[in-house]
Amino acid sequence: MNEFQNKIDFKDSMYATGRRKKSIAKIWLKKGSGKIYVNGKNYENYFKRSNHKMQILRPFEIINQSTAYDVKCSVKGGGHTGQAGAMVHGISKALLQFDSSFKSILKKEKLTTRDSRSVERKKYGHRKARRSFQFSKR
Repeated sequence: MNEFQNKIDFKDSMYATGRRKKSIAKIWLKKGSGKIYVNGKNYENYFKRSNHKMQILRPFEIINQSTAYDVKCSVKGGGHTGQAGAMVHGISKALLQFDSSFKSILKKEKLTTRDSRSVERKKYGHRKARRSFQFSKR
């Protein structure tokens, strides 16, 4: 058992899945005091960059309830940016299960739709996806 599972009981919580790039975030959300745990750690210890921390808190700030919910998240795949984006998507979906009146606010900020942008594949005869090898005429 992780240390955070002893502190917070997530039995009567809402579950949602968020995705971004190659990352998948499983979110359990319940009414609480604003604690956010990612893979057993506090989100401030898991994410080092300040923009990732702000991005995760964004859905709560938009609905003006930054300390009203506790979040337990299991995230895997991708890097920290993709994982933070997946968490935002999952948190937004879980908030809609609590109160459907948030839908217009979160949809306006485009938090409920999955961000479909991902890495373009490398093509043969090219150095990268679009970058070609240097052409030499002589």
